[in-house]
Amino acid sequence: MRPLQRTTILTATALLVGGLTGCSILGDDASAPGGGGGGAKASVDGAGKTIVKGTFPSPIAAGATVDIAIMGLKVRAKLATLTVQLTPHVPPGGEQNPNPYGLNGGNGLGTSLLDPVNLKRYVVVKDSGSTELQSNDIFTHIANNQPASLTYTFAAPPENVKVLDVQYGAWPTFRNVPVER
Repeated sequence: MRPLQRTTILTATALLVGGLTGCSILGDDASAPGGGGGGAKASVDGAGKTIVKGTFPSPIAAGATVDIAIMGLKVRAKLATLTVQLTPHVPPGGEQNPNPYGLNGGNGLGTSLLDPVNLKRYVVVKDSGSTELQSNDIFTHIANNQPASLTYTFAAPPENVKVLDVQYGAWPTFRNVPVER
């Protein structure tokens, strides 16, 4: 492969991956004139403080636990993004780079939002290719004892809904998670 072709392919791949993950390859001055940012800065939903968290047993190995922290449930236009931080704690001899699927006992997480007032369950939305807009339960690996953020996108609840319950895997439901608008 010629160097120009390789550079073109690598650049196109970087732009595609950055676009799919919501990352920008532009620097901090992307909003500067000519920076291509159009004056708006990108942000990561739920990157701030922990709203609620708990430590729960995980069936991935004897004595394993997982810290689950809800970092945010933010509505933007007609979508709501849930950000969850997982930190696995697997004893030596167990999986040291587990995925959420394994931490949940070999089951998909089935993440959903519950509206106890309007009696609705919100499930992760799918794009036009029928792909769920969420972090992958199987292909997302998390280093043992290190936090990792996962995101899940839902249809936004009505404006009058101020809190929702979050059902996450086989663990207890997180109650009264505030909806940020």
